[in-house]
Amino acid sequence: MASPLPSPALVLDGVSCTFATRDNAAQRYTAVADVSLRVGAGEFVSVVGPTGCGKSTLLNVAAGLLSPSTGAVAVFGQPLAGINPRAGYMFQTESLMPWRSALGNVMAGLEFRGMPPAQARTLAEAWLRRVGLGGFGDRYPHQMSGGMRKRASLAQVLVLDPDIILMDEPFSALDIQTRQLMENEVLDLWQSKRKAVLFITHDLDEAIAMSDRVVVMSAGPASHPIGEFVIDLERPRDVAEVRTTPRFIELHKAIWRVLRDEVLKGYQQQLKVA
Repeated sequence: MASPLPSPALVLDGVSCTFATRDNAAQRYTAVADVSLRVGAGEFVSVVGPTGCGKSTLLNVAAGLLSPSTGAVAVFGQPLAGINPRAGYMFQTESLMPWRSALGNVMAGLEFRGMPPAQARTLAEAWLRRVGLGGFGDRYPHQMSGGMRKRASLAQVLVLDPDIILMDEPFSALDIQTRQLMENEVLDLWQSKRKAVLFITHDLDEAIAMSDRVVVMSAGPASHPIGEFVIDLERPRDVAEVRTTPRFIELHKAIWRVLRDEVLKGYQQQLKVA
């Protein structure tokens, strides 16, 4: 008798999120509608879409920071209620505590979980070395470059050994060279640990270069998936080199054909708001 297939790491099943508008509590705004999304154990999935399409909303639902208005979320086959204890979240904005050194920031989550300080320090130092900050543990956030702060934030998430890694445009503020270094760093770490990753980005090149699968969202309101593409590029990958391959260019054209009209719709909506 065949053994049962393992449960996906993360399942969003028919998820919708509706909010009261800022100006009128009686009016309702649906950010995402009837979204179904799966991330397999060890799979790297990116979500792309126009500005305001609810990508970060989906990530907050996956993290358990936001309860969906309708639909359900499951983590390794178990219904999610409250904060997702098996997920680590790397935010777009700065997440480092300014009064703590790089080492102190990476130790913080371990200490909050009750790990003895000496053990937390040893583990945090090991992860700082893995992300290239072995000699910078005593630096405070204001003493580090943007790339160094992102490396510290990455160590801060990975030191907790989450089974699911949620990433919300983590490299969008970096210059292109630092960004590519960080993308390759994440891919190397992912390749060694094979955690499930749900990655939010506006950058289609980044999504294709890093992912096993790319999901395209429609423009909001009531955003929903309108396309899904398997990225069959050979691994391991270098994010700069892979962009020049014929298959990458072919995939980019195919995904952009689906995404282009939605980006234009999103742009027009932004102009109306402005």
